[in-house]
Amino acid sequence: MEFVLVRHGITEWNVSRRFQGQSDVALSARGYEQAEALAAALRDEPLTRVYTSDLARAYETARIIGASHALEVVTDKRLREFDFGKWEGLTWAEIVEKWPEFAHARPTQARLYAPPGGERFEDVVARVGAFFGQFRLAQPHERILVVTHAGVLHAVIAALQPAIVDPLAVTFATASITRIAMEEGRARIMSLNDVGHLDSIA
Repeated sequence: MEFVLVRHGITEWNVSRRFQGQSDVALSARGYEQAEALAAALRDEPLTRVYTSDLARAYETARIIGASHALEVVTDKRLREFDFGKWEGLTWAEIVEKWPEFAHARPTQARLYAPPGGERFEDVVARVGAFFGQFRLAQPHERILVVTHAGVLHAVIAALQPAIVDPLAVTFATASITRIAMEEGRARIMSLNDVGHLDSIA
């Protein structure tokens, strides 16, 4: 069994480096171009199922990819981005200004996050692990598309432990593709953060 993991296309908040979290931010015009490039790259893939976060930026990306596969796009809230609580809509500089106790951290150090009103990284790993746990009895030939968010992709690496990879050392680009094979209950990274398909719209 293989999971084709896709981060959604870019949004205006991505460009301005604002924490989106579970705020329902739409794809930008560039994000739609990226989704079309993803669809072209995956058009000939023998996908058997399509799952996505219910947030618009992920759902729209999944809908565009799935259109040529005649598969139902299934939404699952467990695939939502990290809930950043009161941090949502803010840049890291604005967060540090309001919560100076995080000045020692970096924007990518999710294990250190404790956003007021939001989630911890361990919470995201737990819900992501529960989502992937449902596929234990899936058929070996299945190739499942999952469209989600950067925080969730970090949590996938942590939950499945496919290799000796620090899940927070990876930067998942918008519209990137990561492939993970599941073989006899063990996970193996086949590709990580592939963005070659975006060269056509560079």
